[in-house]
Amino acid sequence: MPYDENHSSATGPRRSRRGLLTAAALVPTALVGWLAWQAVSGPGGSESPKGTTIPTTAGKPGDTTPPASPSPSLVAPTSTPAPSKDTSGPLAGKVVVIDPGHNPGNFRHSREINRLVDIGTNSKECDTTGTATNAGYTEAEFTLDVSHRLRKLLEKQGARVEFTHDNDRPFGPCIDERARFGNKAEADAVISVHADGSAVGNRGFHVILPALVTSGTADTSKIVGPSRDLGERIVGKFVRATGSQVSNYVGGNTGLDVRKDLGGLNLSDVPKVFIECGNMRDPKDVALLTDPGWRQKAAQGMADGISSYLGQ
Repeated sequence: MPYDENHSSATGPRRSRRGLLTAAALVPTALVGWLAWQAVSGPGGSESPKGTTIPTTAGKPGDTTPPASPSPSLVAPTSTPAPSKDTSGPLAGKVVVIDPGHNPGNFRHSREINRLVDIGTNSKECDTTGTATNAGYTEAEFTLDVSHRLRKLLEKQGARVEFTHDNDRPFGPCIDERARFGNKAEADAVISVHADGSAVGNRGFHVILPALVTSGTADTSKIVGPSRDLGERIVGKFVRATGSQVSNYVGGNTGLDVRKDLGGLNLSDVPKVFIECGNMRDPKDVALLTDPGWRQKAAQGMADGISSYLGQ
């Protein structure tokens, strides 16, 4: 869900430890790597920002015990091999910024992410934890996984792809910083990857577009048209690649939602959209979001939409 919507449940991920290497010659290296990983990730915790509750597998009201670790197949990779790049591909010379929604460490930093920042028209929280499935698979894990897949697909077509973060910082970045990242990169397109946290029965995906905002320090007049073009292309390609339907609760069956209250859009100087890939609180959508095969299709749909927009 968008960074500045803080009404859904979330929790921090617990990472599973890798098995010990069997080759004796590699034991010292593995031990050093494991100790470094422990120092960075730290123990699991249940801290969440004000206004959120942590979902549990037991489903007991008020229970703040963190859920069991998700299956390793669901967790975003901590490292990925360098994808092959085609500098002569159809997207050569194009810059795409991918903004993975939220940060797996946000739940440990409630004070920092609740700090107010300027979004052009007013002030909102720096960030939120995002949502999660009832089993504890977090939106932040999901967005990183899909973003890695999307980056590979775009780089194979020759695009230069940059991330606003790659789980390489304790929390954030804040919503205003995420917008400035795309502006500084002079991106040809920016996509912010999310999943929603709505009621059971609310299903499907939708793409969020910037509204026309010309007040305070926000001025989206130059990006409203290009962002709509980008969003419409992503909707069409996403349906084709995933077989998913557009949202049945947002956008009037168009798959598009126009918002003027999101700092990530209000402060952008370049074409930008958000995509809510599905509802993490609906069992049928969860079955898709937690399937690595479907996540690859989701990344393909986004890549196809972006490629269509940039190649026109």
